[in-house]
Amino acid sequence: MYSHGSRYKCTECGKCFNNNQVLTVHRRIHSGEKPFECTVCSKRYTKSYDLVTHSRIHSGEKPYKCHLCDKAFSRSESLTTHIRVHTGDKPYKCSLCNKSFTASSNLHRHTRRVHMNIRPYDCRYCGKLFKSSKDLKHHVRIHTGAKPYSCRRCSDRFTRISQLKTHLLKSHNEGTWLTCNICHKKFSHSGNLKEHLRRHGGVKPYVCNECPMRFCTAAALRCHHLKHSDIRHFCCGSCGKYFKHKSCIVRHFNRCSAGKLLINDV
Repeated sequence: MYSHGSRYKCTECGKCFNNNQVLTVHRRIHSGEKPFECTVCSKRYTKSYDLVTHSRIHSGEKPYKCHLCDKAFSRSESLTTHIRVHTGDKPYKCSLCNKSFTASSNLHRHTRRVHMNIRPYDCRYCGKLFKSSKDLKHHVRIHTGAKPYSCRRCSDRFTRISQLKTHLLKSHNEGTWLTCNICHKKFSHSGNLKEHLRRHGGVKPYVCNECPMRFCTAAALRCHHLKHSDIRHFCCGSCGKYFKHKSCIVRHFNRCSAGKLLINDV
């Protein structure tokens, strides 16, 4: 690294910084160094701030409180995004379908999952392909049995933070139920409520780029995309046969396993 006037430049990518300490943190992106480790689940981070924020998952601390409702958050960025739920502000717009989002991360996820069919991440256990490293990480826990999220009220543990939040709400009445104003059905996550409301209104914002079909949810569009693709993501562990749909492999696996049992009994 070297200084360029009053700026410090990264020799790996050429990005410049005004502070040498910031450059040091930045270089960890290239080196892969993660010196800050969580004492509960051993997850590691490049920044001490990220570790402090992560630790709130285990402690339950939520210092950032919304002044318009009773919700609280562990990150200030999450509170800023949440406020837009009350104001209706959605500054991030998709250039392909004009759908709007409250956060840039939601727009990136929407573009990748809905409008792109690139799946560069594969599971080393079963070969299933994923669009993001985060999706792959969550999937691998099915094979390893890892449950990094623990309930502070009881001994239950979970593979996803969303599962922990639902558990706290249903089992310990901690959190806020979200209610449909049309049929009064209750939901634990805002995304599920939004999808439910679209079904009431007949709104179908997800458009297939291969045909004129439209869908209420991204999941329904992803399932539909399989009709236009030869990719088979689901593999039978008994015979190695691949399938497009999860429901197909479930039906096949029951027959395949039963057949092998009959052969072994002969």
